[in-house]
Amino acid sequence: MLRLFVGIALPPALKLELSRLVGGLSNARWVDPGNYHVTLRFIGEVDEGVASDVDAALSGVRAKRFALTLAGVGSFNARNLFAGVERNPDLVHLQEKVESAVARSGIEPESRRFAPHVTLARLKGKPDARLGHYLAEHALFRAAPFDVAQFQLVASYLTKSGSIYEDQAEYALGG
Repeated sequence: MLRLFVGIALPPALKLELSRLVGGLSNARWVDPGNYHVTLRFIGEVDEGVASDVDAALSGVRAKRFALTLAGVGSFNARNLFAGVERNPDLVHLQEKVESAVARSGIEPESRRFAPHVTLARLKGKPDARLGHYLAEHALFRAAPFDVAQFQLVASYLTKSGSIYEDQAEYALGG
């Protein structure tokens, strides 16, 4: 069984910039900067046959390259801390194409609304009293746009020290 997701990798310089947001919350389990990405579709655990079907379906996705900008920070239900992604119709178009391809491979459609972000930390227990301060302190975070020229099918292996990601396939976007 493979635990899969479809995502967009971030350039090393952007990962370094995001890593400067780490710290200041006692209940945060910070994501390793090497694992920063934008998830297009979480698939979950599938057998290798389904994974092969997903790969074949994703190989048929056609979308153009685009620039993406990360801006601001936020929290989902005081449980996940993230860097935001600016609204981008090309990103939404790509995500819709990915969703359609994944559904064609037999995976149930995603029921949650697409909310692009980069997870920075998972928050444990009661909300840290500093969470509001942290969010206010980093509210104006804005990175330079980066070129999205491909997306990946990624396997995620859960360990006690955090997830380990391994690219399974890469899909180029058009010019």
